[in-house]
Amino acid sequence: MTTALPPHTASAPPSLAARVTDRVMARLLALPGPRYGYRVERNLPTATRDGADLVTDHYAPVTDRPKGTVLVRTPYERGFPGDLEARVYAGRGYHVVLQSCRGTFGSTGDFYPMANEADDAQDAVAWLRTQPWFDGRLATSGGSYVGWTQWALLMDPPPELRTCLIAVAPHNMYEAVYGGGAFHVGDFLHWAAMLINQERFTGLRAAARALTMKRRLAPVFDALPLADAADTATEHRAPWLREWLTTPDSNDPVWDRLRLDDALQRANVPVRLTAGWQDLFLDQTLHQYQSLRARGVDVSLSVGPWTHNELALKGMGHLLRGSLEWLETHLADEAPAQPRSIPPVEVYVAGQGAWRHLAEWPPAAGETVHYLQPGGRLLADEPSGGAPSTYVYDPANPTPTLGGPLLSLDSGSKDNAKLESRSDVLTFTTEPLTAPLEIMGTPVVDLAHTRSNPHADVFVRLCDVDSKGVSRNFTEGFLRLDPTSPIDQAQTVRVRLDACAHQVKAGHRIRLLIAGGSHPRYARNEGTGELPGTGSELRPCTHTIHHDAGSVSRVILPTLSVCHA
Repeated sequence: MTTALPPHTASAPPSLAARVTDRVMARLLALPGPRYGYRVERNLPTATRDGADLVTDHYAPVTDRPKGTVLVRTPYERGFPGDLEARVYAGRGYHVVLQSCRGTFGSTGDFYPMANEADDAQDAVAWLRTQPWFDGRLATSGGSYVGWTQWALLMDPPPELRTCLIAVAPHNMYEAVYGGGAFHVGDFLHWAAMLINQERFTGLRAAARALTMKRRLAPVFDALPLADAADTATEHRAPWLREWLTTPDSNDPVWDRLRLDDALQRANVPVRLTAGWQDLFLDQTLHQYQSLRARGVDVSLSVGPWTHNELALKGMGHLLRGSLEWLETHLADEAPAQPRSIPPVEVYVAGQGAWRHLAEWPPAAGETVHYLQPGGRLLADEPSGGAPSTYVYDPANPTPTLGGPLLSLDSGSKDNAKLESRSDVLTFTTEPLTAPLEIMGTPVVDLAHTRSNPHADVFVRLCDVDSKGVSRNFTEGFLRLDPTSPIDQAQTVRVRLDACAHQVKAGHRIRLLIAGGSHPRYARNEGTGELPGTGSELRPCTHTIHHDAGSVSRVILPTLSVCHA
């Protein structure tokens, strides 16, 4: 979209209501109280190299000794709560520049997600150099898309950049939307529908639409051809969505500007990474950490018990407390008020309900292996034979998505009873554990598998079944199978699940779920081999899991303690 510039507003202190809100939020989030007043100059036009003007708000602390500048570039609303970070940082002595990405909230130009952020970020820094209050100390901060804008700047780190605070953010959009081989339609159609309406519906109307989004989009997910239905649902205002949906080839030029992998090799400043175990970008955050650490970059990692959206709610206090401490050291050149000598990695161990400090991720771990057996058992001994396990995936009645690492509000850990009762879902369950088992790392599932249709997917999920029989998911994985691989002889299908830190308590059981999809998180496999989003026919597939001595199916768990069940 192209928008007109809003009028510039002179520097002014925040209103009484805003000041009260700042103090209330500081108390709710357990933050140190504001130390300084601040003034806000709104709607500053910031020119880009191609003539667009990006609308910018400047939060200036009222102090003779500011601590540096924090740059936040966002495609979302700059008002509360979108300006929470800016207000927190300004009240602690930092200049904050809060800028709308092109084509959003007053910034001119056309919005195409992610594609223009590298150049626009450099132009924002060039503008900063012309400001009399900018002292040459720069940090960046923010999560999700705002984190992407930071990786975009790190494609060519400016000399002024001291540190980056990046949360729940991808650096490679192809992997974000096609990870596992199928388009993540549930996440990104939802996101597109939100984006095109975010300036039309605000406040309570926006909240109400968010709560009803799943119901309103359900007919779209079931429609054929999917790309046409998605175009209609987004009022033909998100042409990039169709482009992504119908371009599964990672080498297509569509993806050239949507990959920032080189930033992982060029970043040269300390980076603080924050993620959630139920965040859809978790795998990319862990890859970012491992890449930076391998190069000797000063990097910290914090992974909490959050979904993508929960970080801005349940996790915000934890995030901001750590960020303020990090900025004191890496931007303000000050020692923290209460220095801590702790390892660079902290993870929340789900099931145990406690934080754990580690020297690195993943920690050194052993392996606990469980084998899939006839009759739905999951045991430590290899099977000696028996009837195979089968299920039929019918794309006309696809296995539904239930919780997990989603962008929508119904994400996270759920009771899986409804999913497990379906005829198109297999379950394999251990006996009750005799001692706690701590799973720390990336689980793997190997399946001795045949199928009736070359075009097929495999979805797997691990659940913690408590003493009352409630089965709750803690990690999962998905794979679109190679249609050229043989279908009439058992092939080992290896699915890597999401990394996790989870303790299964004594008396609990571990359950593996297997299905032919997860709709609509992943675009259902129509079974025809048509280009994604364009098909109008559906064909089912029979999946077979073998338990012969020569065709072993197993779950490999990275564990810090070994328990045999």
